[in-house]
Amino acid sequence: MVGLFKHPKRRLKKLVRDGEYDVAIEFGKSLESKYSDDPDFMFIMGSIFYILEDSKRALPYFEKSFLLNNSDIETLNLKTNTHLALEQKDDAIDCCKRIIQLDPKNSEAKKLLEELENI
Repeated sequence: MVGLFKHPKRRLKKLVRDGEYDVAIEFGKSLESKYSDDPDFMFIMGSIFYILEDSKRALPYFEKSFLLNNSDIETLNLKTNTHLALEQKDDAIDCCKRIIQLDPKNSEAKKLLEELENI
C-alpha cells in the first residue's frame, strides 16, 4: 500500500480501476501542477472525464497529452471520439489524418475519415 503513496499515478489509476471517479478527479486535481508536463498523467485525467462522458472537460487533457507526446495513437483515438461527441467534425477529421500519418495501416481511422468527409 505504501507504493501507492510514493507513486501517485499508480494510485490515480487504481482509483479509476475501482470506479472511484470523483475521488480520482479530486486527487488528480491536487497533482495537476506537479504533473502538468506528464503526458501519461494528462491522458489518465482526460480518460476519467471521457468515461464520465464529460467531453468538454476531457478534451483539454487529451490535447495537452498529445502536445507532450505527439506519437500516441491511443490519445488521438480518444481525442477524435471526444471531438465527435462535441460535434467538432473538422477537428475529428484532423485527428483521423494524424492517426493515418502515424499508422498508415490504421483501418479504423481510414474508415472514420471517409465517413466524416462524406457527411
